Amino acid sequence: MDKQKIIRVARNTIQEEANAIANLVDLVDENFCEAVDLIYSSKGRVIVTGIGKSAIIAQKIVATFNSTGTPAIFMHAADAIHGDLGNILKDDVVICISKSGNTPEIKVLVPLIKNYKNPIIAITANKDSFLGTEANCVLNSYVEKEVCPNNLAPTTSTTAQLVVGDALAVTLLDIRGFSSSDFAKYHPGGALGKKLYLRVSDITSQNMKPQVNAESGIKKVIVEISENMLGVVAVTEKDKIIGIVTDGDIRRMLNNNDDFSLLKAKDIMSPNPRVINNNAMAVDALEVLEENNISQLLAEENGNYAGVVHLHNLIKEGII
Repeated sequence: MDKQKIIRVARNTIQEEANAIANLVDLVDENFCEAVDLIYSSKGRVIVTGIGKSAIIAQKIVATFNSTGTPAIFMHAADAIHGDLGNILKDDVVICISKSGNTPEIKVLVPLIKNYKNPIIAITANKDSFLGTEANCVLNSYVEKEVCPNNLAPTTSTTAQLVVGDALAVTLLDIRGFSSSDFAKYHPGGALGKKLYLRVSDITSQNMKPQVNAESGIKKVIVEISENMLGVVAVTEKDKIIGIVTDGDIRRMLNNNDDFSLLKAKDIMSPNPRVINNNAMAVDALEVLEENNISQLLAEENGNYAGVVHLHNLIKEGII
């Protein structure tokens, strides 16, 4: 196996596709504005259709639309002419994806869609094709050649189609003022969603709440840390945080004192510890932990001790 050849081919593939995508910049014209306006003004959904590899790209574009506030569904071009045309409703906009724009399925499908009087947006590398001339507007996804050495396997052309779809989705997102909080509504699951909506209170409410006062003896401190399994205890006065004792503080105390029976929490605590608001985002808590190279962070609400956020909580939630 020639490792240098493998690296050379891989790099060449990436570079050629990158060059082809860069060339798409000059192909964006008034048709793109018209396509955006058709979708933005529509009271319906976006139906995205294609055949072969273009159908796979269509599914990805649909997923991107749906996650960024543009309702969309996928309709396979072959299935459309065998019953799935019923998916198209009165106010829907249809995006047809085809490199050549002249496949048999597209030639059958496009006139049927036009009979329904739904606007058609074409994503094609051949604006003079049947699809290009029949569509309401054409988004040019022209590429000089496929990166496949035989210039056969859809590679560069499908990448170009995907990029055009991303450009549509992002432009619509921008026009709608789609915010991170809107994004969170569509992504409630997974690490991405949790970064956008998970709050410190969601974590502290599930954790134990280790707490002692300044006059508590060391045995009480150790028991509180041990039983609550967070490696830390808050030192409070009238429910106000005045200090913190970590398991590291306990180890240092044992190393430095032969007799600690008379010591109290106030003798080994770190005063004025770092604190985060209980209503803050969990990802903000992570930032504080990382910046200060610590594993636990105390939380407060309305000035009162609210609980503990541990680094392990954030790992478990998938924030990291």
